[in-house]
Amino acid sequence: MHVKKVFESMVYTRKNDEAVSPVIGVILMVAITVILAAVIAAFVFGMSGNISKTKTVAITVQKIDSTHISVMNNGGQDASSLVAINTTTSPNPIVTCLDKAAGPLVVTDGTCFLGVVPVGATMRLESAASPADYSGKTGVVVVGAFNDGSNQVLLDTFV
Repeated sequence: MHVKKVFESMVYTRKNDEAVSPVIGVILMVAITVILAAVIAAFVFGMSGNISKTKTVAITVQKIDSTHISVMNNGGQDASSLVAINTTTSPNPIVTCLDKAAGPLVVTDGTCFLGVVPVGATMRLESAASPADYSGKTGVVVVGAFNDGSNQVLLDTFV
C-alpha cells in the first residue's frame, strides 16, 4: 500500500509543459505577420520613394604650401552631371579661387563656384585671411551641385 501512495504522489506532482510552445509559436507568427504587413505597406504607399541616389564624383585635395590648397575634379560615374563645386576651408574660410584654364573664379562668402566642371579642372584656393595661413590642419569641405538640382558633399577631409 505504501508503494501505491508513492506512485500516486509522483503522478500528481508532474507538470504539463506542453502548453508553453504553442503560445510562443502564435506570438511569433503574429509578430512576423505584422512586420511583413508594414514592409509591404511601405512599398505600396511609396514611403521608400523619397530616397535619393548617391552621386559618385572623385575629388582630391592637396596642400601646396602654407597659403595654397589645390582642389581637383578627377571625374567619376556622375561627373558629366556636375555643374558646380563649392569649396570651403576651416580655418580661414575666406579664399580666392583660381583655375588654370579659366583664371579667377567667382567667390561668395568663402565658397568657390565653377560653372562647368570638366574632368581635370583644378581650383587653387588661396587664403585671404590675415595672416594667410594653411600651415596647420585645415578642414576642406567640397560640395557638388548637379544638373538635377541636388547638392551632395563630395569630400570632407583635413589636409
